[in-house]
Amino acid sequence: MKVLLYQGGLSLVGQSGVGQAVRHQQQALLRAGITPVADWRADAPVVHINTVLPDALFAARRARRQGRRVVYYGHSTMEDFRDSFCGSNLAAPLFRRWILHCYRQGDVVITPTAYSRRILLSYGLKQPVYSLSNGVDTSFFAPSPARRARFRQAYGLADDHMAVLSVGHLFARKGLPEFLELARSMPQVRFFWFGHTDRRLQPRAIRKAVANAPANVCFAGFADREALCDAYCGADAFAFMSHEETEGIVVLEALACGTPTVVRDIPVYSGWLRDGENVYMARDLDGFRERVAGLLTGGLPSLREAGRAVAQQRSLEAVGRRLCQIYTELGGVPAAPAGE
Repeated sequence: MKVLLYQGGLSLVGQSGVGQAVRHQQQALLRAGITPVADWRADAPVVHINTVLPDALFAARRARRQGRRVVYYGHSTMEDFRDSFCGSNLAAPLFRRWILHCYRQGDVVITPTAYSRRILLSYGLKQPVYSLSNGVDTSFFAPSPARRARFRQAYGLADDHMAVLSVGHLFARKGLPEFLELARSMPQVRFFWFGHTDRRLQPRAIRKAVANAPANVCFAGFADREALCDAYCGADAFAFMSHEETEGIVVLEALACGTPTVVRDIPVYSGWLRDGENVYMARDLDGFRERVAGLLTGGLPSLREAGRAVAQQRSLEAVGRRLCQIYTELGGVPAAPAGE
């Protein structure tokens, strides 16, 4: 079987979680014995659409005219659009209407978690909405002493130097201001932020926060997955202070690498991450400081193995198997024009 993995717009989102999710889909399909293709001339009965750019909407309509089944991925919600780019809060209600229009072009919608599924259903979607993790490549993202040594050598970290990592766009929603405050309160620890956002798209408050970051913070910029895996393995803790996610691929990557992890206590993690069992959770800056410090000093168990088990349950092999099941169920969904 072949599946058409629509590539339009990926040049714009390649460095985001959506771009990563598309790459994961490609690998998940291959590992399930399905051939992902990009050519519309291929005999592919199913089309995957991942973005909400205008070209993706036209691609979904084209697929439906050709009698193909459309799997639309619901990576975005109004909630996780807020507190991102300049003007995002003002545009959020319009964004909600637009993504709903896009998702309605699918025969089914796939979204990463039960939490994001509840949000999309609350918008009034009538299509079947499945929750399926974006997955993580656990054969690549894995603990590695060699990677740890390479990261620490690259950034001049001695054996007794503690390093805390976070990954994401330079957004308020990602918890960047709180991350900088956490670093400011722990001057003896090195803090690393991997990820890039065009400065022209950053709100003024974020630009100011970055410009006034404490000296123990390193903005490492965008990194390919080799460098990112080195960073997960080389860090002593992963602090993900995001206020809103549909899943958080970087959390899965950190857990797969065995990095002790602290996340914000928000609804998206309900049911699959558990405080004190496979991660630590915090509600505010003081909570993050307490838990990160506990991990760095050894006062808290690392929970590495339990975190790895969470990642293994969301391996690309598991995602591929579930996609095959969804395709089977999709066979009974008519490919009639979508309603508005």
